[in-house]
Amino acid sequence: MNVGVVGLGTMGAGIVEVFARNGLNVVAVEVDQPALERGQANLAGSTDRAVARGKLTEADRDALLGRVRFAVGLAALREVDLVVEAVPEHLDLKRRIFAELDHICKPTAILATNTSSLSVTEVAAATRRPGQVIGLHFFNPAPVMKLVEVIRTVVTADRVVADAQALCARLGKVAVTVADRAGFVANALLFGYLNQAVAMYEAKYATREDIDAAMRLGCGLPMGPLALMDLIGLDTGYQILDTMYRRGGRDRRHAPAPLLKQMVTAGLLGRKSGKGFYTYAKPGSSAVVSDDLTPTSSQVDSGRPVSKVGVAGEGAPAADMVEALTKAGYDVARGSPAELSDVDLVVAATVDTPVVECAMGTGRPADVVGLHLVNGVAEVVHTVRTAPEAVAAARSVAAQLGRTPVVCPDRAGFLVDALLFPYLNDAVKMVDAGYATVDDIDNAMKLGCGYPAGPFEVLDEVGLDTALARQRQLYRQLREPGLAPAPLLEQMVTAGYLGRKAGRGFRSYA
Repeated sequence: MNVGVVGLGTMGAGIVEVFARNGLNVVAVEVDQPALERGQANLAGSTDRAVARGKLTEADRDALLGRVRFAVGLAALREVDLVVEAVPEHLDLKRRIFAELDHICKPTAILATNTSSLSVTEVAAATRRPGQVIGLHFFNPAPVMKLVEVIRTVVTADRVVADAQALCARLGKVAVTVADRAGFVANALLFGYLNQAVAMYEAKYATREDIDAAMRLGCGLPMGPLALMDLIGLDTGYQILDTMYRRGGRDRRHAPAPLLKQMVTAGLLGRKSGKGFYTYAKPGSSAVVSDDLTPTSSQVDSGRPVSKVGVAGEGAPAADMVEALTKAGYDVARGSPAELSDVDLVVAATVDTPVVECAMGTGRPADVVGLHLVNGVAEVVHTVRTAPEAVAAARSVAAQLGRTPVVCPDRAGFLVDALLFPYLNDAVKMVDAGYATVDDIDNAMKLGCGYPAGPFEVLDEVGLDTALARQRQLYRQLREPGLAPAPLLEQMVTAGYLGRKAGRGFRSYA
């Protein structure tokens, strides 16, 4: 089988490498000689790094490169059996290329687009062979990431889908086959979450460092959302969100946060420009350097001494908090808010009741913070009455507990749950709509985004009843239509499908 790749940027060169690694002859095409040379350099750099890391022998690298023929212009693709287009995400550009490919490529050739969010149907409509057009969405870096989203349109021939799935298997990839819908699976779930994090930062709800630490350490994600936006590129993120908003029913969760557009207009594109949500050593670098938004030690460490802590709250959160504080060496008192008059700091251990309600019951609201332990982080929650010294003291207490403190206001979900549960809810909506299966969605997020667990694995672990309660809480407070609990989630909880603890959730357990 001979294949072609159009566009040799980071993504296209990676796709060329995947094909050639697996024994396929590849025709790699660019628009002009300088772009072609950059593409050759991208491929050479990637394969040289693989050799240096022991992932590829020199002989295998040389054989891989020997299977690639570089050329300027689409005419070089006349005899290939399949073409993958990997040019920038502009619909007009893709349609123009597909119209040309339709005339150049042999009648039996499959034409595939690597688009991450654009309509495959609209791309296919530029050809006279829409039944032979399909989406093959590889993930970056293509040689490493195991997922390929196979996107079929309403007219894609069954044999073309079968051929695409067989190709993915030959490449050692896991194929998730879905219909042509904005964002497909991975981006539709990922970018709603990323956009919400940007909106949080824009509203000064929390610092960029705290938002990212909350999701890295609280949920075990490989990167925080704002650092990930910088890696993807804010311009790319904006284009994907804008496309999903316009094509996906105008869901406000996908309406790009205004800050995103402003930063793109100002040239703050992330790593590629050297500055985005963070500042980098130079354009293209991953090394973050200090800037005028980097917290100083005085912002982090100042606070009054704390030896005795009062814990207000009921149930497991309060019991866990008492245990953690006691182990850390604090003198701990527990009781009703009114009984905690002689402590240095009052901690409200709750996720269901606003911290301010507890604070006002103490008669000393300036000394009350919420403290919520989530894996490696401690969410320090301040109310409109909390004194800055109490927040600083709570940060020190969190550090003594061995957790990274992240600070946020008293709002439903605090930080971690406010970002996590809407993402889980969106995944349930996908299944409810019949768009993708539980297994395909979990595979998409683990293999395409590097998440440690898929959304349905997380839901079964935390409990569907817990997820429903958190989502209802978010929806009641924020009244955002996109945050309404998925009907399927409510039905499953009503039916007693609660996850691992009940032996049955989105999957069955022994």
